[in-house]
Amino acid sequence: MSSRTNVSCLHEARRVAIFGGTHGNEMSGITLVNMWKQNSAEIERNGLLIKPFISNPKAVEKCIRYIDTDLNRAFTPENLSAPDVEGRLYEVQRAKEINRMFGPKGSSDAYDVIFDLHNTTSNMGSTLILESSTDLFNLQMVHYIKKAMAPHTCLVLLNEHPQLKYSTTRSVAKHPIGLEVGPQPQGVLRSNVFESMRTILKHALDFIEFFNSGVEFPPCTIDVFRVQERMDYPRDTNGNITAMVHPHLQDCDWEPLNRGDPMFLTFDGRTILYEGANTVYPTFINEAAYYEKQQAFTTTCREILAANAIRKAFK
Repeated sequence: MSSRTNVSCLHEARRVAIFGGTHGNEMSGITLVNMWKQNSAEIERNGLLIKPFISNPKAVEKCIRYIDTDLNRAFTPENLSAPDVEGRLYEVQRAKEINRMFGPKGSSDAYDVIFDLHNTTSNMGSTLILESSTDLFNLQMVHYIKKAMAPHTCLVLLNEHPQLKYSTTRSVAKHPIGLEVGPQPQGVLRSNVFESMRTILKHALDFIEFFNSGVEFPPCTIDVFRVQERMDYPRDTNGNITAMVHPHLQDCDWEPLNRGDPMFLTFDGRTILYEGANTVYPTFINEAAYYEKQQAFTTTCREILAANAIRKAFK
């Protein structure tokens, strides 16, 4: 990347992958990817190699989240560098295969962009997930998508935290971007969720095509929700949950949670209040897949990120 007169010149993005089925019971991405594998006309763009790909085919076949372990947490340096041995966890072996096909992670040979399509049971609406606050290409892309989706809302979650490491499937790419759309039950298709995901992908691919054609995108700012903390359910000494998400918090993703607001409701009817010093914005509230991860919701804070103007670097 170089900068001249406040315009950052970035390498063009020619190889793009669209992952569905990283979790085998999240049906919108699985259905879209399988549809595009059969007929790719609507995702084709000039000069782009676009590969729709089912990330976890065994889990998709069984319509379960994963076989042995969460594929979306399996892309650690330790897993990717481990030797191939018989009996290795299926998703760890699959992570190594995906890294060989679309990476290697962190290398110049990696795919330019990976879109990883997910559904959530929580009331998050349409959410784009970034892993870096300094990736100008992705910042400009989400800004473009948000404008194109208006008046419909498309929020941005920033998974950039010094202690919370996710090692996601999409992290193999130079520009990883997640898409989380809900609410949608596991193993179920909802037409509104499906169409929202489909439309966001259309705008994202349009952006890449425009960028590659030489369109310059002006400076912009993006309102994001930065991940702060994973909040667990109250538990007894045996690790069993003793309370539920409070009805005043349920389905209130992205709404402010202030000190003294109801957070949990115990089984005997007692309200547990939020005692944090600062207002936070919860998301992934009561996500079904996160019970096993001991997570009731994730707290975020709101930030505004600024991005330089960008254009394609000409050789």
